[in-house]
Amino acid sequence: MRITGGDLRSRRLIAPRSTATRPTQDRVREALFSILTSRGVFESTPPRALDLYAGTGALGLEALSRGAAHCVFVEKARDALRALDENIRSLGVADRATVLRVAVDRPLFDAPRLAAAGPFDLVFLDPPYAALAETQALLPALAARLAPDALVVLEHASSDAAGEVPGLSLEDTRIYGDTALSLFAVSAQT
Repeated sequence: MRITGGDLRSRRLIAPRSTATRPTQDRVREALFSILTSRGVFESTPPRALDLYAGTGALGLEALSRGAAHCVFVEKARDALRALDENIRSLGVADRATVLRVAVDRPLFDAPRLAAAGPFDLVFLDPPYAALAETQALLPALAARLAPDALVVLEHASSDAAGEVPGLSLEDTRIYGDTALSLFAVSAQT
């Protein structure tokens, strides 16, 4: 697994050996960042990113490589945290990364450390595929931590559809084999 673009292109990332962590495949990540680049996400003000269910940190680290100002990584699994910490260290981006070692749940969105790091311009959610409904139920609470022009990327099984989310509007869904990427934007009424 490698960074696919930006200043850190081709740098290796490590992943835990356990099957509990499912890193986003390089080709899916590359396609996602092509979409984000075509939308101008990295062109003007460097985005502030949030990587929920971070695992190895591949999505947030890719964003840092491509110009994100800062990324907050949220992960609770010990094996994944070890890999995430090592990836941040080996890429030399500790000054632009914050790791929160907690579960992704509703109280997280009220946490002072998360509030201080936002508002976020770019959010990645890569939950266990079985937790899609639970994750989508948390998205309205997340909307309060987003910048007005923020994008939210939800990775899920292609066999599942991303549903409606109060405060966010589904703009696009792309399918890559068993993986789907759904892109949400902040709704005008938010």
